[in-house]
Amino acid sequence: MSPVLMLVILAGLLAVAYGAAQSAALLRAPAGNERMREIAAAIQEGAQAYLRRQYTTIAMVGVVVLVLLAVLIGPLEAVGFLIGAILSGAAGFAGMLISVRANVRTAQAASEGLGKGLSMAFRSGAVTGMLVAGFALLGVSVYYAVLTGPLGKAPTDRDVLDSLVALGFGASLISIFARLGGGIFTKGADVGGDMVGKVEAGIPEDDPRNAATIADNVGDNVGDCAGMAADLFETYAVTTVATMFLAAILFRDDPATAAAMMLLPLAVCGVCIVTSIIGTFAVRLGRSNNIMGALYQGLIVTGVLSVIALWFVFGDGQGELAGKAGRIVRRPKFHVVNGPSGGS
Repeated sequence: MSPVLMLVILAGLLAVAYGAAQSAALLRAPAGNERMREIAAAIQEGAQAYLRRQYTTIAMVGVVVLVLLAVLIGPLEAVGFLIGAILSGAAGFAGMLISVRANVRTAQAASEGLGKGLSMAFRSGAVTGMLVAGFALLGVSVYYAVLTGPLGKAPTDRDVLDSLVALGFGASLISIFARLGGGIFTKGADVGGDMVGKVEAGIPEDDPRNAATIADNVGDNVGDCAGMAADLFETYAVTTVATMFLAAILFRDDPATAAAMMLLPLAVCGVCIVTSIIGTFAVRLGRSNNIMGALYQGLIVTGVLSVIALWFVFGDGQGELAGKAGRIVRRPKFHVVNGPSGGS
């Protein structure tokens, strides 16, 4: 295994470790009074029941697709599909578990001050974000390392590329069901609750006495949190695999360059995970109490650190990957028709 790939895997593990540490800190925060905890418990129960039922249904479809892939294409592709589906589902489930517990704690923190509320809300979101990025990067990089290491496949081998594409396909299957299913559920509960509560019963919107309000909040969590997490996992994994796939095609006549360029998107992802973690500590509410200013502060810190870090990846910095990437990026002209060495 190359040193670059090892560092990429370590970056993925760092993202997961950050998510786990922040989750533990989140669960230690006060969850409000008894009434707040009662409402939060009802939302948690509904979200878990919904997601359990949804994933059971998706699993039935996934097993059929898995068997077809193993029979019609190959076992390596089937394993890739399974990895993508499991990690996408795990990302969605983690997003739901965090969100239903962060909601009540954010409300309690906001009652104590704007700064505390922002900190709790942002850290809760960062947990899901880092877990999504960590799971996706680990899924792609570790499976790529296994295919090109113990299994002895060349980076540009058709089995490697097809297996990575299948991984993205598995992630897509979960994200479609999670995003659309949760969205339909929450909109149905929202509209139904408004019609029955406000129009018929005269109950204010989002009043906890209306059972549909709880269902609406359940839908928000399973659709906008769990569904979004699975969707982001799919986007992260698919775009990374697509870039690796393009590198394998464009540089297929030069195996060494192809192998280095296939590592490039993984290296970019790994570097930006580290800078993003650092940037989360820069989100602080100033004297002006400007929430967007605090968020932009973290964004700017992350962006500047990422530019500096990526210079070592793309520039004349040390390492085979950096040198090859830098030379290729600075080429004045590049022909892609008929292959990397073909004419335009």
